[in-house]
Amino acid sequence: MTDRISKLTAAGVAVWLDDLSRVRLSSGGLDQLRREKHVVGVTTNPTIFAKALAAADEYDWQLRDLATRGVEVEESVRMLTTYDVRWACDVMRPSYDASHGVDGRVSIEVDPRLAHETDKTVAEAKALWWLVDRPNLFIKIPATEAGLPAITATLAEGISVNVTLIFGLDRYSQVMEAFLAGLEQARANGHDLSKIGSVASFFVSRVDSEVDKRLEKIGSDEAKALRGKAAVANAQLAYERYSEVFSSDRWQSLADAGAHPQRPLWASTSTKNPDYRDVIYVEELIAPGTVNTMPESVIHAYADHGETPGDTVTGAYDAARKVFTDLEAVGVDMSDVIAVLEREGVEKFEASWLELLDGVRKSLAAAGRGTGRPGQAAQGNAQAAQQAGGNA
Repeated sequence: MTDRISKLTAAGVAVWLDDLSRVRLSSGGLDQLRREKHVVGVTTNPTIFAKALAAADEYDWQLRDLATRGVEVEESVRMLTTYDVRWACDVMRPSYDASHGVDGRVSIEVDPRLAHETDKTVAEAKALWWLVDRPNLFIKIPATEAGLPAITATLAEGISVNVTLIFGLDRYSQVMEAFLAGLEQARANGHDLSKIGSVASFFVSRVDSEVDKRLEKIGSDEAKALRGKAAVANAQLAYERYSEVFSSDRWQSLADAGAHPQRPLWASTSTKNPDYRDVIYVEELIAPGTVNTMPESVIHAYADHGETPGDTVTGAYDAARKVFTDLEAVGVDMSDVIAVLEREGVEKFEASWLELLDGVRKSLAAAGRGTGRPGQAAQGNAQAAQQAGGNA
């Protein structure tokens, strides 16, 4: 393989797709990306599902069944989303097997309204794990203060976790501590550590969006010269912390028991500012043992013109620290930036979840009246159910 994405993969970056829909599954589009674009994982979130369910009639047959059974809205959402994720897990299973459980993972997020409730988050994580019932599943838990002990407790049950909505370095260190504690408890509970996976989703482009807004407001030449630099610097310094933690004696003890490291996953990698290169958050974050989850548009952009010069992270730590020093000098409070982004991140996913609930509520009502969209033919429904390994 000599294409651009295979070079990225060879540099140690696992390429995952940041999207999922039943159209993508039923059309074979996801499997095509796996086979042709070296996509070895999938991430989802409430925004992705809200968009998917609002835009396709492939869900109509299942909505009719759920309406006939009188299933409540929130449970219907679980049935609809876990169906897609289960199907996606089956599509990605070859990547999971080929990587001995490292890649081929598909993520589903706990109800974001539980972001500040530890026990409910753990209970929801268990429920989603049971419902999907696939070894290559990741349960996404936000890195809020209440999420940290939930991460540890969920891992301790032998459940694989994608920690999401990480923006700051200190919180990332807490996430890695929660991961190590979770694996230590899992080992004490008798779980096979080689079967437990985890990634830490460190958000990238949103940092530039918030910092650039503040730099524009400051308005000085020194401030404007720093635009588009904070996000990459932040992620590079996160990788430095990752390297330190996963070279420690504490980690080596877990690795000797079969554990896989919790890889940094670069999330929010589409470029929000059209003045920036459309693959900047891929090219400037190339390092061994990382994941980059991308919208399909970014995958195709990188396949077309992405450059892989080698590791662009580990030699950049001093330059990254200087970016932070310069930001402070012009008046950007990064601790406040991180606090705002975490709060807004949870709020945005909560809003998308409510949008999803509202859309399903209306669809169930329409299906119950027999006025829903035509949907798939019965034969197509049966084939889809067989592929997904489950039913409504």
